Amino acid sequence: MRTPLILAAALFAVAAPTVAQMPGAPDKARVTAGAYTVDTAHTQVAWQVNHMGVSMLDGLFGATGGTATIDPKNVAASKVSIDFNVAESLTVTSPQFANHLKSKDFFDVATHPTAKFVSTRIQPMGDHWMMTGDLTIKGQTKPVQLTVRFVGAGENPMNKKKNVGFVATGSIQRSAFGLGMAVPVVSDKVDLTINAAFVAA
Repeated sequence: MRTPLILAAALFAVAAPTVAQMPGAPDKARVTAGAYTVDTAHTQVAWQVNHMGVSMLDGLFGATGGTATIDPKNVAASKVSIDFNVAESLTVTSPQFANHLKSKDFFDVATHPTAKFVSTRIQPMGDHWMMTGDLTIKGQTKPVQLTVRFVGAGENPMNKKKNVGFVATGSIQRSAFGLGMAVPVVSDKVDLTINAAFVAA
């Protein structure tokens, strides 16, 4: 007799959509050239630090705007700009922790409520791209480099618009942006994973 756990797993396996059932696919031929806007509901930055050498600690920022100009035939000519409202979209493990991160010890959202990334160079590298850009946090702008991989493209069945998505990874030194409190007890290095979704304008 099947246990409830096995039955639940079987049900989930049947209910989960297969790649063939999804409207998007990792086919670069589906990407059309033109102007796109950031899908703010599905674009986020996940960040991770080493907390005291004991555990890894994650947090999230949600995108609040941005644009992209995509040219699949000349990727180097593409451009990306993404805005984040640190004051409103910061998500961590507790309200107390969030309030501390928003204080002058860290992001000082009363003075610097937003952050922004603007690409300056995109270089094709076989199965991925290297993207260089200017990241502005707490009023300080520094260059960062991200490894970008294509996730997929397709028509969103809800709004009937072309969607395209990428995932980018990289790291920064938080002290370079005036966020150096508790270094090195908490790592200066911050690992970033950006899930970016765009909708054809």
